[in-house]
Amino acid sequence: MPTAQPNVSSRFSSLRTALSKRGASALLLLSLVLFPFVFALLTGSAVNAGASKFWQGQLIIVFIMAVYAMSYDLLIGYTGILTFGHAAFFGGGAYAMALFLTHVAPGFSDAYAIVLPGGIDITGVIMLLIGTLLSILTATLLGLIFSAVSVRVKGHYFAMITLAMAEAVNILSKATDFVEWTGADEGLHGIPVPAWINPTQNRLLFYYIALVFAVLMYLLARRVVNSPTGKIFVAIRENESRVRMIGYNPAAFRTVAFVVSALIAGLAGGLYSLWTVSATPTMTGVGTTIDALLMTIMGGIGTLTGPMLGAAVLEIFGHFFYQWFGARWPLVFGLIFIGLVIFLPYGIVGTWRLRSAQWKRSLQKRREAQQSGGD
Repeated sequence: MPTAQPNVSSRFSSLRTALSKRGASALLLLSLVLFPFVFALLTGSAVNAGASKFWQGQLIIVFIMAVYAMSYDLLIGYTGILTFGHAAFFGGGAYAMALFLTHVAPGFSDAYAIVLPGGIDITGVIMLLIGTLLSILTATLLGLIFSAVSVRVKGHYFAMITLAMAEAVNILSKATDFVEWTGADEGLHGIPVPAWINPTQNRLLFYYIALVFAVLMYLLARRVVNSPTGKIFVAIRENESRVRMIGYNPAAFRTVAFVVSALIAGLAGGLYSLWTVSATPTMTGVGTTIDALLMTIMGGIGTLTGPMLGAAVLEIFGHFFYQWFGARWPLVFGLIFIGLVIFLPYGIVGTWRLRSAQWKRSLQKRREAQQSGGD
């Protein structure tokens, strides 16, 4: 009978930990839902004006870039695939949305109107859904192309090839041959976003759309990594040869990882193009991939929530650092990043999980020692 007591206590400890995590997540989500109203109340401004509207915009960027960084973590953190071409998925989704809304949707909306029986015009909603579908298809196609290359090349060689492939997408976005469609170096600006979702006119609605988007993408990514397929991702990261020996095809699962990661990144890019009302070659550039890498390393590789936290740190602190240090802010942030890597080698979330696990084990050993001493 006494031997069952540690198991019971460990079960209660696990249940208490799970409940505390869910409580913290619910509290964070509630805080983000109420943020526009609470901040407006504290600053004495309207919800859709002044400081409240500005910080809604900052958090919208955080939500979108958090999803983008999380999609990168699915590859580098869970599958062990280092890629320098992730911006191709993000920018591909952005350009797909922007091109459709700029060159196709206006003509269709003028020629056809989709109206519900109650007289409600849903043409803009349908156009937005089609643009979203095109973002998904574009990003998925790029993910399949990248995964096909991963079958033949591995490691650092694959990382260099992904950099070259992403640069090809970037060059294509800047090509003057398609200037009438893509805007070449200048990109597409002034995208005719439907009025009901226009981020300038309806900032609060766009804020909640971005928040719901971030939550849904996190739930999707968590479902993937906790599934049997996600476990095989981790097995490929740890030992691909052993995965092949037990009967799984690593190439097939790498393809799944690429497609899921590209799909999430493409959706983030499509929403980002709606937010900025533009699509520019910068979105497909190597700098955008480096941003994802920095966010993932800062937050913690292989944690999902870590890259999302890293996105918040990079975007919010970057805003303040720019105000304090001007154009020199990347230098200051780079020094801080070096300090984070030295003192938090597994990222903010990764190091916290490691340290908390060590503290729990040491505490459990002390309790077991006290119980054995009492017996």
